[in-house]
Amino acid sequence: MTDFSALSEEIKRLIKSAGPMPVWRYMELCLNHPDYGYYVSRDPLGREGDFTTSPEISQMFGELLGLWSASVWTAAGEPSTLRLVEIGPGRGTMMADALRALRVLPPLYQALSVHLVEINPVLREKQKATLAGIRNVHWHTDFAEVPDGPAVILANEYFDVLPIHQAVKRETGWHERVVEISGSGALVFGVAPDPIPRFDVLLPPLVRMAPVGAVFEWRPDAEMMRIAARVRDQGGAALIIDYGHVRSDVGDTFQAIARHSFADPLQSPGRADLTAHVDFQALARAAEDVGARTHGPVTQGEFLKRLGIETRAVSLMAKATPQVSEDISGALKRLTGEGRGAMGSMFKVLGVSDPAITSLVALSDDARHAAEGQPA
Repeated sequence: MTDFSALSEEIKRLIKSAGPMPVWRYMELCLNHPDYGYYVSRDPLGREGDFTTSPEISQMFGELLGLWSASVWTAAGEPSTLRLVEIGPGRGTMMADALRALRVLPPLYQALSVHLVEINPVLREKQKATLAGIRNVHWHTDFAEVPDGPAVILANEYFDVLPIHQAVKRETGWHERVVEISGSGALVFGVAPDPIPRFDVLLPPLVRMAPVGAVFEWRPDAEMMRIAARVRDQGGAALIIDYGHVRSDVGDTFQAIARHSFADPLQSPGRADLTAHVDFQALARAAEDVGARTHGPVTQGEFLKRLGIETRAVSLMAKATPQVSEDISGALKRLTGEGRGAMGSMFKVLGVSDPAITSLVALSDDARHAAEGQPA
C-alpha cells in the first residue's frame, strides 16, 4: 500500500532545505510526483473515486463532442487524415462515445487516427479496455508526441489541474504565495517577503485595481500556446471545456477534492485532487498571441443545447424504461442546468482553430456575451 505520508515528509524536507515552496511547485508535487502523485497511480473517477466528469454522467456528452468533431473536419475541408486527440482522457469513456457517434460518417471514420495523451498507467489500462476493438488507437505521455497532421483536440477538465501560481497583494506590491511550515510542524500558507518585480505592468486592468489582501492566480501560457500553434500550423481545432471564469479577476480558487467533497489542500498531500478555476480570458489571449483564432467562450449548458442535447435526450428516453428515462433527465439537468451540483453555467467552452476556420459550431460570438453574464 502506498505510504501517502511520505510525500508530506518529502515536501517538508524540501521546504527546510530550500525555503518556502511556491504554490505551483506544491501543486505539481501533489499531483505528479513520480512515486506519490495523485494522478500517477490511481483511478480518481466515479462513485468510488473523488469526482465525476461529464462523460461519466451521460453518453450524450461524448456523442455530441464526436459530432462537433465531425463539423470541424467539414470546416477544415474534409482532409484525408485527421488526428482525433484527447488530453487527459479519463477512462476513455468520452472517446468511446464520440467514436460511436462518428461511425455514421464512414469517410471521416476511415480518416481518423485516435491519440490519447495520458501519464497514468492505471487509467491507460482502463482506456485500453474501454476502446478494445477500435482500430488505430495510440497512447502518448506528452502532447508533443502526437504525429503531424490536421487534428481535433479535446481537453475536458484538463487545464484546471495544471499547477497555478498565486500572488497576494500587499501595501508593498504583489507577493508570491508560498507553502511553509508552521511552528507546530504543519504545512501552512505564507507569502514571500519580497514583492514580484514589475508585476503590476503584466496584470489585466481589473486585477490591478484589486484591494490589499486580494489573491490573483495564473498559469503559464505554454500549454495553451502549443495547442494553439498546432492547429494554427497544421489545421483543425481544439475544444477546451472546464470550470472557470470568462474574465481575468482576483479570487482564491485553489481547492482540494476528495470523496466528492471539498478538503484542505494542505492536508494529506497526494491523497486529494488539487484544482483551481480556469481563466478563459487568459487562455484565449495566449491562443491569439500565437496567431490562432478563438471562438467563445460560452457556457457548457448553452454549448450542449446548441449541439442538440435536448433532442438527443428525448430520443434516448423514448426507448428507455421509466427508471432509465429518469436517469437521462437527471443527467441532462446536471450537464446543462444551473445551481448546486449543476455544470451548465459553471463550466465554459472555448474553441481554438486554424485562422482559416472562421466559425465553429455552437461557439458563435453572440453566445460569448451570454457566457459573460454568468457567474464564474
